[in-house]
Formats: sequence, C-alpha cells, structure tokens
Amino acid sequence: MNFPLYIAKRYLKSNSKNNAINIINRIASLGIIVGAMALFVVLSVFSGLKVFSLSFANDIDPDLKIGSTLGKSFFVLPSQEKQIKKIDGIVSYSKIIEERVLFTFDGKQEVATLKGVDHNFNKVNALDKKLFNGQWLSPDTYQVVVGYGIAQKFSMGLLDFNNQLEVLVPKPGKGAIENPEQAFNKTDVIPVGIYNINDDLDSKYVFADLGLAQELLEYKPNQVSGIEFKVSKTADEKAITSELNSIFSHKITVKNRAQLNEALYKMLNTENIAVYLIFTLVIVVALFNLIGALIMMILDKKGNLKTLYNLGTEIKDLRKIFLLQGTLLSVFGGIIGLTIGIIIVLLQEYFQLIMITPTLAYPVVFSLENVLIVMGTIVSLGFIASLIASSRVSKRLLE
Repeated sequence: MNFPLYIAKRYLKSNSKNNAINIINRIASLGIIVGAMALFVVLSVFSGLKVFSLSFANDIDPDLKIGSTLGKSFFVLPSQEKQIKKIDGIVSYSKIIEERVLFTFDGKQEVATLKGVDHNFNKVNALDKKLFNGQWLSPDTYQVVVGYGIAQKFSMGLLDFNNQLEVLVPKPGKGAIENPEQAFNKTDVIPVGIYNINDDLDSKYVFADLGLAQELLEYKPNQVSGIEFKVSKTADEKAITSELNSIFSHKITVKNRAQLNEALYKMLNTENIAVYLIFTLVIVVALFNLIGALIMMILDKKGNLKTLYNLGTEIKDLRKIFLLQGTLLSVFGGIIGLTIGIIIVLLQEYFQLIMITPTLAYPVVFSLENVLIVMGTIVSLGFIASLIASSRVSKRLLE
C-alpha cells in the first residue's frame, strides 16, 4: 500500500489526544458538509427556476424559426414547401406573419403584435392547451385569440357583438399622409378565446388567421414573415439549419429557442454563475478551517513525523500524508453533504414540501451536472487548501 496514503487514513480515523484539535477537525468537516449541501441545493433551485422561467417561453416559441434577412417578409414557393417536407427531423411547420398593430375597443387603445397563423400552428405550438377561456380560432375567419392581459386592459369578454374589437394596420407605401382616415387598413375581429401564459406574453400577442393578416398587410398569398418548426428530439439541428438555408438560398436566418430568447438565457445563466461564485466563496472561507485543522494536526504529530524522518522518510512524502488527509476529508465531506442535499432536493421535487403559492411548489431540478460541479468544486478547493497546509511540513520544522 502507498505509505503516505496508509498514514493519512490512520490520522483521518484516529482522534488526537488534544481535545481542541478534535473539535477543530469536526468543525472543518462540518463546514465542508454544509458547504457541499448548500451549494448543491442552491444550484438545484436555480436549475428549477431556469426550467420554470423557460417553460413560459417554450409554450409560445417553436423549436426553430426562420425569418428574412432582407426585410420583414419573404415568399415561400410550393417547390420550397415540398423540399421542407422532405427534411429529416421536421415533425411539422407553420407559416406565420407578425406585425405590431393598433387595437381599439370601447374607446380604449392598445398596441400589440398581430400574429397570423395557419391551420398547422397548433401542431408546432400547443397554445390551444393554454386557453383560459373560449376556444381556438377557426381557419379563414375573422376570429382572434387574445391574451389575458389584453382582455383585462380592454375589460373585454368573448363574442361581444355590441362592442367590436377593431384592428388598424398602417398601409404600405411612400410619401406624406394626406388623409389619416385612409392611412390604415382596418377591420373588426371577433375574440373567441383568451390564452394565459404570463404577464408579459399575455399582453404581447393577438392570434388571427394567416389570411386575415395577409389581407390587412396587403401581402400576397405566399408571402409570410416567418416559418416556425417543430423538430423531433433526435433531430440534428445543424443539419436542418443547413438544409433550410440551402432551400432559401441563404436569404433567411434560422434561430432556435435559445437564440429567440437570447436575453432571457443570458440573464438566467449570469444569475446561475453569480450564485455559484458566491457560494464557492463561502466554501473557500469554510476551508480555512481545514487549513487550520491540518496545521494543528501537523504540530500535534510533530514527534511522529520526526521519527519517520529519521527513519528515512522524505519530506515530500511527509507532506503528502497531510495533502492526502485533507483531500480525503474533502471527498468524504463532499459525499456526505451531497447525499443530504440530494435527499432534500428529491423530497422537494417529488413531495413539494415548500410552496410559493398554495398551488405552486418551489421549483427544483435534480441534475447529475450539478452533482459533478459540486463534487469537483469541493475536491478541487479541498486539494488546494490541503496543499497550502501540507507545505508547513519542512526540514526546519522537524529539526
């Protein structure tokens, strides 16, 4: 057996005759255990919050979305649609039109995004399952589905034929506007459904039939502002992106969910990194106890070390004893802390012990990645702390 490892294990298991050293060792062990547990729990909580935050965007955003690089819209030829259907990995796709327009209702005005969608839209985004009230719109009609936020601002109900929801879209063209009345394409629409996702999205979109959006914007039948795709879980995203660019002669941009919500992803990742660094700093402070405990152990075992040195043991091997002892203490402490943290996270994930609201549990996600991050952090910092403490073993100390 490796001699320094054998001695390190003996020192790790045995108690010192000095009770103060034993207390310091227990405090150092407790600091590692609590630090590992706290770091894992916090990372799991932020993983849960990330999944929870992104779930709202995932309800309304597709797996992939293409838009024009040369303007607001582009044309989709029948031959291009045939090529799209042949791409391996695409489950379904929906042609859409998005434009900021003005809505008026009962003397109130609100600017929102009119999103024209075709009959395949709910195969790409299951927004019809997020309806708070009413039903999804029928194709080739003047029906619309509004967000809960817009409905609240307008104090609007469904199928209210006494008060019409009017949509106004600026007419395309150049030059000065001589008659404001002729500057807009306008029509009355009928709200038949209200969706409810979150405060921001509930005030952002009004969904209408693709034909209605094309009529208001004076688009041609095959003219759209984007195409949204649902892809299979095993699909090669890069290959699909390459094929789409080839079909549209590289005149489009292809974005996935992360790119569509780039600001949100950056914010969540930055918060996650900040919390990790803060709790790592706490662990660093806790590991000062480990350095102190190892130095006290070195001083306590000074007589034994001198004997080993006189018997021919090299200084580097004596240092390795305490390096291994501190590293082992970090590993065992990390494992115990992780075990406690995993139990806490799994209890919250499956039994929802802590609630934010009466119906919403505090979100946590158990992740093997977080386990590896915590273990790697604890062991790395423990090794560095042990290296610093073991460097106190020197020829001068033993003479």
